[in-house]
Amino acid sequence: MSDATPADLHHILDSQRAAFLQDGPPDLKQRRADLRRLKAEILKRRTEIVRALKTDFGQRSERESAIVELIPLVQSINYMIAHLGCWMKPERRHVSAYFQCGRAWVVRQPVGVVGIIAPWNYPVSLALVPLATAIAAGNRAMLKPSEFTPATSAVIGEIVQAIFPPEQISVVTGGGDVGAAFSALPFDHILFTGSTAVGKKVAEAAARNLTPVTLELGGKSPVVIAPGFSMQRVADRVAFGKLTNAGQTCIAPDYVLVHENDRDAFATAYQDAVKKQHPGGYVGSPDYTAILNAHHYGRLSGLIDHAEAQGARVIRLGSDSATDHILAPVLLLDVTPQMAVMQEEIFGPVLPVLTYRTLEEAIAFINARPRPLALYYFGGNRAERDRVLKNTVSGNVTVNGTLMHYVQDDLPFGGVGDSGIGAYHGKEGFMALTHARGVYRQGRFNAATLLQPPFGRLADTITNLILR
Repeated sequence: MSDATPADLHHILDSQRAAFLQDGPPDLKQRRADLRRLKAEILKRRTEIVRALKTDFGQRSERESAIVELIPLVQSINYMIAHLGCWMKPERRHVSAYFQCGRAWVVRQPVGVVGIIAPWNYPVSLALVPLATAIAAGNRAMLKPSEFTPATSAVIGEIVQAIFPPEQISVVTGGGDVGAAFSALPFDHILFTGSTAVGKKVAEAAARNLTPVTLELGGKSPVVIAPGFSMQRVADRVAFGKLTNAGQTCIAPDYVLVHENDRDAFATAYQDAVKKQHPGGYVGSPDYTAILNAHHYGRLSGLIDHAEAQGARVIRLGSDSATDHILAPVLLLDVTPQMAVMQEEIFGPVLPVLTYRTLEEAIAFINARPRPLALYYFGGNRAERDRVLKNTVSGNVTVNGTLMHYVQDDLPFGGVGDSGIGAYHGKEGFMALTHARGVYRQGRFNAATLLQPPFGRLADTITNLILR
């Protein structure tokens, strides 16, 4: 698949828009059939997908690829197929007492052509879940996968080409220049997943066309551990969230806030949990994923070195391989907010630990920073849990666990502020990519008729009743 040119992009968009206007929105039967065909092709190419992911990352757990890429994707498609009929039904709305002879309702109308820009960290699910959502909503779509995962992008292109004509769904490839041209197209909606910095550029380009956006970004997602909670339970679940995809997850736990009296207990439990989850080490392990490339490996190494130079205690939990971009888990103690590792999203298996004295202090620390995409709270006291949730703002929350809110199909997924705009997944995704079209059918008689001449005094009486 050759890289697209700006002329190619405009041609594809024009052909999809023309087809959408000519054919109109697909009915329920067609949308379900398209989703089933997409699911079948994904399952048919399961081995190819896993192999491509391994090629792009150099080392990626096949089991993890199935669990974190394919299972959420297939479950999401199944959920859409099952609930799409309900979402598409017109919704009756209240009619004012003065217009009771009329009827009002809302229909969800496809917006037209959706542009989808996918990231490299989960290049299958974060490309095809938005695509399936666009299909469920009755739209046509152009998909731009990441240039950093070319083997996976090629398989995605083959999947789409095997079942959809280009005037319905198209996959376009290319580097940053193609991405910039793509986001500047006059789509009817853009769904972008990636960094906050690039998300701002996408939003700026879309604003020139007044194109609405759904931005799924990232941020520093905190873990708050209540005093006295079971450290073994916390450590197991934080390690799972942190080491999945080697931490290259937008909702990975980014740092831990633990009571000062519990810090050492957490550090010990975390080290034990990491070793238990990866007893065979990391270099050459079939169960551990490499950092995508040399650039990101170097960036993470730089964050660790800077923290150590600034006084952090670095606990390395395994051997690395710069050649293979394998970075073993790292625990950072005695971390300060001024360190570079606390200034940007880590996106790797490095876990800083900070302490607090009161829960209010932990809440204040979170609120002093940009709003995160996820927040994790561990504790058994409901009042303390509710205090943290009430007094912080984030994307989604998992209580006494990590990552699991993402795979709940009936929950919206999205950030707020620097971590994103809008949400998708399930019904919220369907609503994000459709227009709520209000319809009113006027009856034979209504109060508006009586407000016109020649009714005179009756009109005055009705006016006074309405305006009282």
